[in-house]
Amino acid sequence: MVLVVIVCCLKRKLAYDSFIFFWKNQGQDRQIVEAFLRSYGPLQVRRYSYLEVKKMTNSFKEKLGKGGYGSVYKGKSNDGSLVAVKVLSKLKGNGEEFMNEVAAISRTSHVNIVSLLGFCFEGSEKALIYEFMPNGSLEKFIFDANSPNRDHDHHLGWEQLDQISLGIARGLEYLHRGCNARILHFDIKPHNILLDENFTPKVSDFGLAKICNMKESIVSMACARGTAGYIAPEVFCRNFGAVSHKSDVYSYGMMLSEMVGGRRNINAEAEDTSEIYFPHWIYKRIELDEELGLPSIMNEEDKVRARKMIIVSLWCIQTDPSNRPAMKQVIDMLEGSVDCLQIPPKPYLSSPPKYAVGSSTATLVSTQ
Repeated sequence: MVLVVIVCCLKRKLAYDSFIFFWKNQGQDRQIVEAFLRSYGPLQVRRYSYLEVKKMTNSFKEKLGKGGYGSVYKGKSNDGSLVAVKVLSKLKGNGEEFMNEVAAISRTSHVNIVSLLGFCFEGSEKALIYEFMPNGSLEKFIFDANSPNRDHDHHLGWEQLDQISLGIARGLEYLHRGCNARILHFDIKPHNILLDENFTPKVSDFGLAKICNMKESIVSMACARGTAGYIAPEVFCRNFGAVSHKSDVYSYGMMLSEMVGGRRNINAEAEDTSEIYFPHWIYKRIELDEELGLPSIMNEEDKVRARKMIIVSLWCIQTDPSNRPAMKQVIDMLEGSVDCLQIPPKPYLSSPPKYAVGSSTATLVSTQ
């Protein structure tokens, strides 16, 4: 009986201690973010109260999407323009992702970078307010396009895919060289590319971004960051080279490959084992000058565009970062003639599967 009482008391004490620890940590995280907001100086974006955010979204009536970070709601600002409100469920890494988002996007102004219009940080309530993108993310136009019950509006032609890939490249080039600081995104993937009413692509979600001095060509990181399937080899294993803007180039190349294939780069359900890893499968076809065997190629112009995008993607995913082009070169290749493009060496390494990321090092990994 005495033993039971002691066990119950210990359980209560542990629960109480855990609550106090959680409460203190939450308080410390909020203090860190508030200190950051004060020290960062005047921001280009407005700070909203939670009541304003609630009113803006009509009490969070229309949900646009949900992820590991929280949920996104459709809203309307005071001037009547539509907005997307990302409500964060919790702070990660002392609020690092929230601070990254505010700090990185508030520095930018480019047609291919999503505009952050404001933020809310009030007690435990955190939200980011963006311009509304009526066509949502690029992801649904790539991976939903080939489903049996696909909506024909979800199919993008090769000319549009070409323009989207070029727009994303311009956005990344701006982040790497066009700002007053170099911004490395570290989470380029279809889900983080938003499309406006004219299908102009906008790079979004800067939660894992790193802001560097323009003179810094190599970046030091305590842990890997990114999404499995798009992470550059050097980000999760330094033996492959130094982490730099070329790490974003790799992620861009993996995304470009998926845009071309209309599928995930790794497909474990493929009937033919040679088709499991798309970059290897398509490389063999390019190398042997075979038919590309890709969906929706209707004419010679489509074939040329597809071949160009494939070759550019293969250059971008070279294992050695020094063999990858900078984003300026990527733009030049996409705008130039396919006949001027050399076929790169076969890329022999893919990003690690989800279970492998972080097996030997701490990671900041996005799972959405």
